[in-house]
Amino acid sequence: MRAHPAGPRHGDEHDHVTHRPVSVAESLRTDNGVWSANVTRDEVSGALTIADHDVRELTEQFGTPLLVMDLDDLRERVQDYQAAFDDPELPTDIYYAGKAFLSVQFARWLADEGLRIDVCTGGELACALRADVPGADLLFHGNNKSPVEIAEAIDAGVGRIVLDSFEDIARVAFAAEQAGVVAPVLVRVTAGVEAHTHEFIATAHEDQKFGFSLAAGDAREAVARVLNLPSLELRGLHSHIGSQIFDASGFEVACARVIGLMAQLRDEFGHEFAELNLGGGLGIKYQPSDQPLSVSEIARDLREIVKRECSARGLPLPRLAFEPGRAIVGPTTCTLYTVGTIKQVATGDGPHRTYVSVDGGMSDNIRTALYDAEYTVTLASRSSDAELMRCRVVGKHCESGDIVVTDAWLPSDLAVDDVLAVAATGAYNRSMASNYNLVPRPPVIAVRPGEIVPLIRRETTDDLFACDLG
Repeated sequence: MRAHPAGPRHGDEHDHVTHRPVSVAESLRTDNGVWSANVTRDEVSGALTIADHDVRELTEQFGTPLLVMDLDDLRERVQDYQAAFDDPELPTDIYYAGKAFLSVQFARWLADEGLRIDVCTGGELACALRADVPGADLLFHGNNKSPVEIAEAIDAGVGRIVLDSFEDIARVAFAAEQAGVVAPVLVRVTAGVEAHTHEFIATAHEDQKFGFSLAAGDAREAVARVLNLPSLELRGLHSHIGSQIFDASGFEVACARVIGLMAQLRDEFGHEFAELNLGGGLGIKYQPSDQPLSVSEIARDLREIVKRECSARGLPLPRLAFEPGRAIVGPTTCTLYTVGTIKQVATGDGPHRTYVSVDGGMSDNIRTALYDAEYTVTLASRSSDAELMRCRVVGKHCESGDIVVTDAWLPSDLAVDDVLAVAATGAYNRSMASNYNLVPRPPVIAVRPGEIVPLIRRETTDDLFACDLG
C-alpha cells in the first residue's frame, strides 16, 4: 500500500472509481455488510436508527460530529473471534490491538469478554490498567519504548513485551534486572512480507522501523542475545505483515519463514519456542464491493498453515496469539456529521462537482488524507427519492486535502442541517484524532436497545487550552 500525501486532489486526476448505487434506494441501504448489525432505517421517517436509537435524537443530545458504537455488534464480533480460534490442539490468545480505539470503559468490556489487550505506549498501558485489566493479560509493543514506559510495564507485570531492536533488548533486560524480575518477551521478526488488502509482496520489505530482519540475520542475533540475558525469558517470536488483509496468502509465506527460523534456532541453540504471535491486520468492509474473509475462514486457514509448517519441520505446535483491532471495532461504529455548506464547483470540461462540507473532517478522520481511505456515506436524518448526485464530502479545516469521502453518491435534494453517517469509523478515527485548527475532538458513545453509554465526552474550548501556559 502506498501512503498518499495530504495534498489537494482536484478534478478527475485523482478520482476514485467507487461503487455507484443503481438507485437512491440502494444508496440508503444499511444491509450491505458495511454498517454494523443493528443499523436500520425507520420505515416512517427514513432516519437511521442504531440499536433502536434515532440518530436525530442522538445528535440533538450529543451534537456532531459524533461517533456511535453498536455495543451488541461489538460483543458479537468478539465472540466470533473467540469461537473461530477455539482449537484445543492449537490454543490461541486473542489480543485486541488497542491502537485501533481505546477507552477505559471499552477496555473493561473487552476484558469482561475474555480478550487480552495489546498496547504500544505508556498511555495505552495506563488506560488498560485504569480499566483493571490484569498486567498478565497485556502485551506491550513499540519500536521506541522509553525506559519509563518499560519500567511501568514491568511494574504492572505485563505478560509479554515485544522486543523490537537491540537497544530495546538492552533496555528491557536492564529494567527487569533492576526490578528483580524475569520479563517474558517475544522477538519481533521482519519476515520480508508486506500484505495489504488483496495483495502481498514477499521480497524487499524489510526496510522499515519495526522488528529484526530475518534475511539479514538480525533476528537470529536478537534471539542469541536474549538467551544470554538472565533477566529475560524468551517465550516466542512475533510477526506482523500488514493491514486491511483480505486473504491468507501473505500469512502463509510469513509463517513458513518464521517457523523455519524457529526450527533453525532450535537446532542451533536448543531452544523450543512456546509461542508464535501472528500479529493482526485482517480487513473489514468499507464499501459494498469489499470482500474480506470471514473470521472462521481466516482462523481455519491460519491454523492449517501453522500445523502444516510445524509438522514439516518436526516442531511441536506453539501457543498462538493474534491481534485483531480494526476487524473487531472498525465495523461497529459510524460517525454522524451535520451538513453545512453545499456548493458546486466547475471541474473543466466535465460536469460540476458538488462539495458537501460537514462539521468535522481531518481532525476526526485523518485516514482519507493519509491513505486515500475510502468510506461509505449515506443521508442519515431522513429518506429521499431525489436523483443521486456525485459529491465529495469534505471537512471544515483549512486544508484542500481535508476530505472525508472522496467520491460519494448522495440525493440531490441534500440540504443544510441534514445529518450524514459515515460507516466503519470505529478503528483509528477517534484514536488518530487531533485538535488541528483548534477544533475539539468529538465524543464517542456506545448504544444498545434502551441504553446509551458515553465513553469519551466531547472536548471543550477549556480542554484545548488546559496545557497552554500563556
